[in-house]
Amino acid sequence: MRYAGVAVAVAGVLVAAGAVSYSVAGDNGADVPSAGSADAGFARDMAVHHQQAVEMSYIVRDRTTDEEVRRLAYDIAQTQANQRGMLLGWLDLWGLPKVSSDEPMAWMGMGGMASGEDGALMPGMATDAELKKLGTLDGRQAEVFYLQLMTDHHRGGVHMAQGCAAKCAVGVEKRLAQGMVDGQQSEIELMTDLLAERGAQPRP
Repeated sequence: MRYAGVAVAVAGVLVAAGAVSYSVAGDNGADVPSAGSADAGFARDMAVHHQQAVEMSYIVRDRTTDEEVRRLAYDIAQTQANQRGMLLGWLDLWGLPKVSSDEPMAWMGMGGMASGEDGALMPGMATDAELKKLGTLDGRQAEVFYLQLMTDHHRGGVHMAQGCAAKCAVGVEKRLAQGMVDGQQSEIELMTDLLAERGAQPRP
């Protein structure tokens, strides 16, 4: 079953991350990251990015009875809520703030380019208007719009995670970021199939 492969990939990300002790401050003997480091920037920004995915997923679970979409939404919500907890936990461990005066994604050299209008703080994130619209749709319309929004969201998340995999210094965070890339790319493929079954496709 196609869904099982994605679930296994996502579960692998959580198991790999969960097997790591929270003693990541000195991972491989490294110093605690600075507030302006890629490690801290990714942890802060991805925590915000993940929170919106959780929100969207719980919205669509209440707007459709389709079991496959509801199961995907639940798994995305659980996976990203768990990963968000890890990222915020590391910031606590490092003694770093969860909110920064830096612009989103400045750690990727994208400060000033990441923010969009109407609440889209980072690439892939839905706008406030899109979130409100999702909450007004039902059935197949809700499924299609959610799958399109989440595909965009995952594309942005993959871009950010690739940035951490390349720039972060803490080994466990780099591994979690690569796991996000793999898991979300698998889910993008699944969502493309689900959209096709509904006579739709990802947004350009």
